[in-house]
Amino acid sequence: MEAAVAASSLRRMYERRRKDAVVALDDLTLTIAQNEIHGLLGPNGAGKTTLVKILSTVLLPTSGTARVLGHDVVAETKAVRSLVGLVLGGDRGLYDRLTARRNLLFWGALYKLDSRTVRRRADALLERVGLAERADDPVERFSRGMRQRLHLARGLLHEPRVLFLDEPTSGLDPVAAVAFRRLVLELRDEGRTFLLATHDMDEATALCDRVSLIDRGRLLLTDDTSNVGRILGDRECVDFVHEDDALARDLATLPSVLDVERLDDRWRAHTADREGSRRVLAWLVERDVLTGRHAQPTLEEVYLRTVGDRGMRV
Repeated sequence: MEAAVAASSLRRMYERRRKDAVVALDDLTLTIAQNEIHGLLGPNGAGKTTLVKILSTVLLPTSGTARVLGHDVVAETKAVRSLVGLVLGGDRGLYDRLTARRNLLFWGALYKLDSRTVRRRADALLERVGLAERADDPVERFSRGMRQRLHLARGLLHEPRVLFLDEPTSGLDPVAAVAFRRLVLELRDEGRTFLLATHDMDEATALCDRVSLIDRGRLLLTDDTSNVGRILGDRECVDFVHEDDALARDLATLPSVLDVERLDDRWRAHTADREGSRRVLAWLVERDVLTGRHAQPTLEEVYLRTVGDRGMRV
């Protein structure tokens, strides 16, 4: 089966006056299978949006190649645009003075859909994203979360087979975010492929079949979401609940323990291997700590340990 996305040695440079050029993508190679939800993770400025724009024909690569369902994004721009949907979110791509329905009718005209088809699809999509009751309200009255829903409806209007989503649940309340994720899974089951650029590790874990981590334009890893913890080698985790900070400090001195960190509602001890985890669990039981479990490194932990702690720096 033809890959949904196949990028090879992609490079994109931004020239700047009187300054060195910025390398946004640096020899990036990535393959995404059809009917896959693929997470694209990385810090601000890593190159995620640049990659999405190249794949959706908004931006030309400096060098390298990229194909969507077998079509070259540079040589076959028209064919690629008919196959992909781009959902960037925010205020881009929506017209505040138009109603939600008229926004979709406008974009349908740009896609060269006939009026009957675009009206039918617009009504169906507004219902599907929960905006049917506000279809005739101007978008300027919409909250950020409602705008995000309308962005998704716009991206689906021409029934693309591949969708690129950039922070799609930004601004959504928890209930709406869960509904949005459920909709993405339904669309995947209908035969669509997604490339999801996000900073939300929980979202990536819940939605994505596979994930890729990029930093400074380079691909650091690609793996199944369930197996991504293997990049940290044999490192394992033991989560436990205890009120005494002194116990955690004592645990950190054991030879088999690499470090102990405080999470939101629990402690996490990192060990070098499974035997180390067994020793930690036995040590905890001896001290009447019975609320504990063996765990694998989370996607967030892999992200932090791979990218590093750079704080607010871009």
